[in-house]
Amino acid sequence: MGVKTLLKKALVSREMEEIFDRVPKEAVGSYGYDPWGASLEGSKIGLAIFKRFYDHYFRVQTFGIENIPKAGRVLVIANHSGQLPLDGVMISIAVATNPNGPRAPRAMIERFFPTVPFVGNFLNEVGSVIGDPINCVRMLERDECVIVFPEGVRGSGKLYSKRYQLQRFGHGFMHLAMQTGAPIVPVGVVGCEETMPSIANIKPLARILGLPYVPVTIPFPLPARVVLSFGEPLSFPREVISEEHVAENVEKVKEKIRALIKQGLEQRKGRFF
Repeated sequence: MGVKTLLKKALVSREMEEIFDRVPKEAVGSYGYDPWGASLEGSKIGLAIFKRFYDHYFRVQTFGIENIPKAGRVLVIANHSGQLPLDGVMISIAVATNPNGPRAPRAMIERFFPTVPFVGNFLNEVGSVIGDPINCVRMLERDECVIVFPEGVRGSGKLYSKRYQLQRFGHGFMHLAMQTGAPIVPVGVVGCEETMPSIANIKPLARILGLPYVPVTIPFPLPARVVLSFGEPLSFPREVISEEHVAENVEKVKEKIRALIKQGLEQRKGRFF
């Protein structure tokens, strides 16, 4: 009996099976994997593991989840924080268990994650993909739901003193949205800032290890309450007039996310209790 089979028997309850069965599955090959390495079994195990953290550890609240289209291509654009990609995991669980129409989300991850032993393979199996424009375009052309964090490591690795301050957004996601005609659903994430607060970044050690940052933080995530606020879909014309035009569109998305973060902070009852 394989490891996956054992994990499935130990972790995947009948309720989780039923939730997973409601999620539309993209085409997979004869070995049960899609072109990016996601597997049905791996996704099922990942959902079972992280749904427990979603419900009982981070006690996630979602607002506006009905704004995620039930079908068709869509870019989910959110603020980034917390040292680890917990925000991506929480958004993925919210999308996959959406009572209005579950989707199989594909989260774009930083290039260094696949280099971490075991972590890269696991993230691929549960549906995460290296944040490359070619990967993103191909997924959108397959009418998938793709999660992107335009701040990248600038957001995930920022210090606690800069919590809830949006860092510079890359323009790549907007080019992809305009190229493919994909609507953008902005998301304000509140709570992940408090899961692993960092007071410093050891840059010399990061350079030696080939990592984008080495934070001075706690060794495990704190059980901060997480609030996810999904905004209404935004559509942009496919014609790119100039890079300044693209930058203006990026700023519109950024302002929406700022407003959703503010909304989430007001709706959260407490940081930990």
